[in-house]
Amino acid sequence: MISRPRVIFMGTPEFALPSLRVLLDTCQVVGVVTQMERPSGRGLQARPSPVHVMALQHHLPVLTPPSLRQDEVVEQLRAWQADVIVVAAFGMLLPPAVLELPPHGCINIHASLLPRWRGAAPVAAAILAGDERTGVTLMLMDAGLDTGPIIRQAELPITPDDTQETLTRKLSQLGASLLQQTLPEWLDGSIVPRPQDETRATWAPPLKKEQGRVRWEQPAEFIARQVRAFHPWPGTFTEWRGAILKILKVRVVAPTEELDPLIHPPGTVLASHEGVCVVTGAGMVQLLEVQLAGRRPMTAAEFARGARGFVGSRLS
Repeated sequence: MISRPRVIFMGTPEFALPSLRVLLDTCQVVGVVTQMERPSGRGLQARPSPVHVMALQHHLPVLTPPSLRQDEVVEQLRAWQADVIVVAAFGMLLPPAVLELPPHGCINIHASLLPRWRGAAPVAAAILAGDERTGVTLMLMDAGLDTGPIIRQAELPITPDDTQETLTRKLSQLGASLLQQTLPEWLDGSIVPRPQDETRATWAPPLKKEQGRVRWEQPAEFIARQVRAFHPWPGTFTEWRGAILKILKVRVVAPTEELDPLIHPPGTVLASHEGVCVVTGAGMVQLLEVQLAGRRPMTAAEFARGARGFVGSRLS
């Protein structure tokens, strides 16, 4: 057993922070690799990643390379003489030259129960698909995208109120806990990883802004999952009178009477005893919170009071 293993950590967003904290408490973090500064916020100013900020707070050496395939980057990683590389939402594939560096391999903390939801957006994919459970996987990385053998997994339920944001936060803590429990056993050789079942693999590619557009002909249950899955990114939206109306929160409600699709086609806004509702391809959703482009978020009831003609209109 290595008493104070030398670790290189690779990660970028807030999801990675709990795992970095675990390593700071239990290991010798010899270097951190994170994505380059990117424009963010209203002013689109270049800002360091959350992992970069934490690394600087702990006076750790940091690399922000545009690629891991550059010879000088590989040599710097080699010079850190790590026993293992730990990866959490880094955002780049590791080339073979990097995968081969540490004697105990490269371990990835992935936010799904692999082989389900390989790829960049596993949390949103799980909510959108209506999965009842998800989890985290510690995986020994290979040259593929989330295809390496599984070291250990932990799971948790997806609650009816979970959004991409809340579920990601839960999984980040679960991943850090699993890393803390598992890393010593991995380093002393007491765990044998098991191959993934390729016949069960599903994919969660990067999300695109257009995926957030609500198509009201979809069933109410799907639209409600879409709103939760895409919060906060890419968000869900529709159009009202040519303006973008963001749909921030909804719930599924049952119509009090059968609706004639010729009179109330999908997208029709109705007032009911439940509140402000929208007809969908199957059932209705109650709008709970919305935001008109350029305005502050507000309850749907508040918006309807100030937006003449909203109730009775049809969202496109």
